[in-house]
Amino acid sequence: MDCARCRRTIRKSAATWPDGKICNSCYYEATSLYGDCPSCGIHRLLPGRLDIGDQPVCRDCARIRQSFHCASCNEERRLYRRDVCARCCLLNDLTSAFVGHDSPEGFSQLIAALCTADRAESIITWKRSEKVQQLLRSLGDGTTPLTHEGLDQFEPQGRHVEHLRAILQHHEVLPSRDKYVAYFEKWIDDKLASVSDPEISQPIKQFATWHHLRRVNELSREGRPTRGPVHASKQDITESLKFLHWLRAEHGRTIANCTQQDVDQWIATGPTTRHLIRNFFVWCKKMRINRSVTLGFREAKTVRSLTQDQRLAWIRELLTGEGESLPYRVAATLLLLYAQPLVRVAALPMTKVIVAPDGLSLALGVTPSPVPEPFAAMLRSHINSRPNLRTSGADNPWLFPGYRPGEHLHPNTVMDRLRRLGIDLLGARNTALQELVSEVPAPVVAEMLGYSDQVVHRHAALASQPWAKYRVSGTG
Repeated sequence: MDCARCRRTIRKSAATWPDGKICNSCYYEATSLYGDCPSCGIHRLLPGRLDIGDQPVCRDCARIRQSFHCASCNEERRLYRRDVCARCCLLNDLTSAFVGHDSPEGFSQLIAALCTADRAESIITWKRSEKVQQLLRSLGDGTTPLTHEGLDQFEPQGRHVEHLRAILQHHEVLPSRDKYVAYFEKWIDDKLASVSDPEISQPIKQFATWHHLRRVNELSREGRPTRGPVHASKQDITESLKFLHWLRAEHGRTIANCTQQDVDQWIATGPTTRHLIRNFFVWCKKMRINRSVTLGFREAKTVRSLTQDQRLAWIRELLTGEGESLPYRVAATLLLLYAQPLVRVAALPMTKVIVAPDGLSLALGVTPSPVPEPFAAMLRSHINSRPNLRTSGADNPWLFPGYRPGEHLHPNTVMDRLRRLGIDLLGARNTALQELVSEVPAPVVAEMLGYSDQVVHRHAALASQPWAKYRVSGTG
C-alpha cells in the first residue's frame, strides 16, 4: 500500500485518515504543525488536509476522528504513550525517578527546563542513558550542586554534562558563560600540574593568565568569538613551555637569563611552530623579565589562493547548485563573497543580519555590507528555515544554530563539510580579500568586513593596489 501523503510504499501505516493511509514520517510531520486553521480560523494542531489546495487544517475540518488531546494536560499534541503527550510523559518520568523530598530548590527549574524542550521525545531518549541518569540523580539528591562549578566537578565528564549545561543556560537556570574560556582556564591548570620546576611553571602561568586569559576574557565580554583566540593561546603557551624545558635541560638557564643565541638556536633547529614563542618574549620584555632577546614576525613564504575564475565558479555553484545543503552553501558564500573566516561565520548572531526596505545587509564590521541578489534570496531562505531549532529552540540567536540549546554550529563542522565539498578554505578567503581590496580602498574593506588595517593592507600589497595612503574620512 502507498502513503496518501507522500505516495511512498509502506508496510504498515501510522494512521488511517479521510485522505487515506498515513506513513510514520507524514504522521510525525502532520502532528507537529500548529497554526490558524484556514477553514475555521481556530489556532490549533493542523494534521488534516483539504482537497482544495492541499492546505493543512484542523482535525475537525478534516473530519479526522482521532483525538489528539492529552489526557494529562488537555493540550492538543501528538500522543506518545497511550493517551498522554510526550511532554507529560517526560514530566512524570523525571519527577518519579529523580525528585525526592530532599531535592534542592533549583532542581524543579531543571525539570521545567527539560520539559519545555521543543521535542520532548528527544529528551526522553537522551535520559535513558545510564550516564544521564547518574547525573540527574546526583543533581536531584544534592550531591552535585546545580551550578557551573558543580557540573565541572561531576564525574564522568562528557557530552551528557555539556548538553544539560547548554539546556540550563538556554532556559536561564544557570547564567551564561563562555565555554571556551572555561575550558581554557582548566587547560592551563592541567598543563602546568606536572611541571615541578617553579622557574618554568611560574613565568608560563603568569603569561597564560595575565596575557592570554585576560585577552580572551575581554573578547568574551565584548561578545566576540573566543574559540580561535583560545586555540592560538594554547599553541603559544605550549611552544613557550617546550622552549623553557629545553633551555633548562640544554643550557641550564631560565627565561630571566636566556640569550639571543639560545633563541636563534631553538628557532633554527626545529619546525616553524617554534616561532610561536615570539608573543612570550614580547610579554617578557613588557614585564621586564627579559629585555635582551628580540624575535621578529615570521613571514609566510607562500600565500595560498584561488584564481578569480575559480572563486566565481564556486560562487555560481553555491548559488545555483544542490551539491550541499542550504546552511553550508550560505556559509561558503560568506567565505567566498565577504572573505569571512569560518570561525566568525559559524558564530554570526541573527542581529548581524539587517533587514531594511532597500534590502539585506550584514554587520560584519563597523559599516554594514550590502547583500546582493541572488545571495540575498538564498540568505532569506536559510533564515526562514534554519535547522536544529527543534533541538535548540526557536529563539536560538545564531544564524547557524547548533545541536545544543543556545549554541551555534561548531566551526569545525562547517570547515569539514566545505573541505569535503572541495573548497580550499584559506585560498578562498585570501583570494576574496585580495579581490575586494583591488576594487575598494583597503581601509574601507577593513571597516566593512571587520578586519584590522594591517591585514587588509598586507593583502592590498599582495594585490599590488595603490591604496596604502588612502584614509577613511573621519579617521583623522
